[in-house]
Amino acid sequence: MGGGGGGIAKETLVEAALRVLNTADPFEKARLGDEVANKWLKGEIAAPYNDSVDIPVPDRPARLANVKLVSPSEMPKLGKGGSLQSRQAIVHSLVHTESWAIDLSWDIIARFGKQESMPKDFFTDFVKVAQDEGRHFTLLAARLEELGSFYGALPAHDGLWDSATATSKDLLARLAIEHCVHEARGLDVLPTTISRFRKGGDEKTAELLEKVVYPEEITHCAAGVKWFKYLCQRSKTPVMASDSSVPEKSELEEAKTTENVDDEVTQKFHATVRAFFRGPLKPPFNEGARKAAGFGPQWYQPLAVKDFSTE
Repeated sequence: MGGGGGGIAKETLVEAALRVLNTADPFEKARLGDEVANKWLKGEIAAPYNDSVDIPVPDRPARLANVKLVSPSEMPKLGKGGSLQSRQAIVHSLVHTESWAIDLSWDIIARFGKQESMPKDFFTDFVKVAQDEGRHFTLLAARLEELGSFYGALPAHDGLWDSATATSKDLLARLAIEHCVHEARGLDVLPTTISRFRKGGDEKTAELLEKVVYPEEITHCAAGVKWFKYLCQRSKTPVMASDSSVPEKSELEEAKTTENVDDEVTQKFHATVRAFFRGPLKPPFNEGARKAAGFGPQWYQPLAVKDFSTE
């Protein structure tokens, strides 16, 4: 990994994340985020944070004021992709979501990485998520312009950041709500969105969503599930037993232990979502994509309203 040397201290990943969060222009935010991500992944940024320096994280990242914000209930209907106007509205909504997803990814690194003493892999996973979100934003914003519109042409809401504010002191809650509820909901609805663009004759947007955004969003949910499980297991075993005196478990005992741990993790997930998310989760669920992200129906079905339409 990259070395230090004398003179000016090299920028840490958390310091770089704060530069991204404090960049107001979303296109520049995405470009800078990509640059920081590449430096981290190449080892040119070596340290995740400085142990002796605490840097405050802004309550709200810098944002331009060119997007008119309304409450979710006041958002105009997006339509079903049959008209150009509807396709513009859907892509605009996706661009806005991706702009916040960039901030959320850098915020989780800056706000929780040092505070929770997270391992290096945590930083790497969310750097990759941040880089993906920046790419999604840039590609979708360019596609929106090809459709004859631009980011800021329509109103948007900031529900995603409201959830970030509510979970700003609890990493477990942040992972559960942003990655295992909101992003998983994206997996549930994206296939319908893709088919609507196809039916509307917009193969280019359908391809972008199907080949780039959709598969990468599965990995983002997977990061949320992975680190939620990690925190649950770490809280039970702060120091991993490493001495050879621990007796070997039989495969049956091992399976029972794994089952008990899985039960405890899903129960913790249910309790966290009920505490931080209003209302039930909405079916139908994209079980295949959710399974690919590492969580089965036992995670989300108990949190769902009963769907009578399937009976």
